Amino acid sequence: MNAPLETNQDSTFLADTHEVFNQPPALEDYNLYREDLALQEAIRREGAARAESELDVYGAITGRSDVIDLGHSANANKPELHTHDRFGHRIDEVRFHPAYHELMTMALEGGLQSAPWTDPGEGAHVVRAARYYMHSQVEAAHCCPITMTFACVPALRKQPELAEYWLPKILSRHYDPRNVPDSEKQAVTIGMAMTEKQGGSDVRANTTRAYPLAEEGPGKAYQLVGHKWFVSAPMCDAFLVLAQAAGGLSCFLMPRWRPDGTKNAMQIQRLKNKMGNVANASSEAELRGAHAWMVGDEGRGVATIIEMVAMTRYDCMIGSAAGQRQAAAQALHHCAYRDAFGGRLNQQPLMQNVLADLALESEGSVALTMRMARAMDNQDDPEERNLVRLVTAVGKYWICKRTPQHAYEAMECIGGSGLMEDCIMPRLLRESPVNAIWEGSGNVQCLDVLRAMNREPGVLDSFFAEVNRARGMNADFDAFTSELEDEFRNNDNLEYRARNLTDRMALAIQASLLLRGENTTVAEGFCAGRLRHRDHFQFGNLPDDVDCAAIIERATPSVED
Repeated sequence: MNAPLETNQDSTFLADTHEVFNQPPALEDYNLYREDLALQEAIRREGAARAESELDVYGAITGRSDVIDLGHSANANKPELHTHDRFGHRIDEVRFHPAYHELMTMALEGGLQSAPWTDPGEGAHVVRAARYYMHSQVEAAHCCPITMTFACVPALRKQPELAEYWLPKILSRHYDPRNVPDSEKQAVTIGMAMTEKQGGSDVRANTTRAYPLAEEGPGKAYQLVGHKWFVSAPMCDAFLVLAQAAGGLSCFLMPRWRPDGTKNAMQIQRLKNKMGNVANASSEAELRGAHAWMVGDEGRGVATIIEMVAMTRYDCMIGSAAGQRQAAAQALHHCAYRDAFGGRLNQQPLMQNVLADLALESEGSVALTMRMARAMDNQDDPEERNLVRLVTAVGKYWICKRTPQHAYEAMECIGGSGLMEDCIMPRLLRESPVNAIWEGSGNVQCLDVLRAMNREPGVLDSFFAEVNRARGMNADFDAFTSELEDEFRNNDNLEYRARNLTDRMALAIQASLLLRGENTTVAEGFCAGRLRHRDHFQFGNLPDDVDCAAIIERATPSVED
């Protein structure tokens, strides 16, 4: 007979299975500006040092745990479409979680849609870009209507009678999410409805028709009949729309409500079921005689809206650069605390190679993004205007396209925990392809680079003038840029080679900016890893003469344990 097991009278210890250790603290309650040396240096370099105290305050806000939680909540609760009220009236209303509205309030009250227009001057676009960069690290999806509201201003200014009514509401630092006529609001948001099923980015294939209500031409009222395959942020108060008028594809401003206060005939068919960008709504819509006003000249719709598109593409650069910074910060933070295989992760050679490479990618992206903001601030200068025209396409292509692989690699640094939905990394990964695909995919951007070179003589000269300001500072850089200049002397198969050329243009200007920056270690590491070391197939292929430890230390955010 077996003896009975001996038991301890006090068995409470049996509930304590283990102690949690070797886990990093949450990356929260830190200052996104103060802990980002690359951003600080770019702000000073690009003429916005006057705003450092303001940016420091905003960096503290966007790093607070309660603000970070808003991003999680907005994504955990998808927008819902309500086509009718309980009495059967058509309302076409999209309802959002309160966290989404809190983030929108933060953004609009902070002037992310308006500041460079209401307070222009030296560094205005740079400051706005820095605030947007920090804000979108909290949650990127809701930035879509912010971007479109900001970007519509140049297009609307082409139609003064419309601008007189709409711009004060667009530029107001308030947020009013109510589904009511714009006449009852002091602040509005603006969306876009450009693409259709049959054309996508080829908007000249649009079939939506515009019929004049009386007089024809700019500023006059029309009815729009057709469909839109993508209506971005359908709860906006008005939309810039492309439709075919008698004289060709034209631009229109289409409000959600008619001037008489009745609901406009834009019927939302369904919300897009997106893999990312979840907190923001995107939709399909039927236009059944929707009221709209022509903006700009008839038949010049693309030319009218192109400045808005350029602005939205620039914000894609900011958003993707922000995604890279947040992904790198998460990986660097994790590896600064985590021990594995007998040592701290961020001190192990192979992991150092990967982490430093992720940090270098982020540094190059923020340097180029903020340099383009300075160019936008100085477009009276033909050289700066040329950079805006050409390098916006280069940067949008390169930074946005690099971000998905960057997000995945950062996730892998964290390991299994990075794959869990209670971590920010799955959201960053799902969000990462959006900016590369929307507002003109990679091929569209590369073709736009060629178009700018062909139609606007001097843009390529301005590009190389900017790049060559770093001549003589690094042998790898000099060799790389000389080869690139030689490539442009060969006009054979330019379209076929457009991606390769655009890749190299992006690397050349990023390297030039970093070489002229404040940190020699970063600049030399970037040039060695991307210009000399051409087989950069995956992150973690830096040459062994790169000071990875110094790059990691510089880029790692610190939080209080």
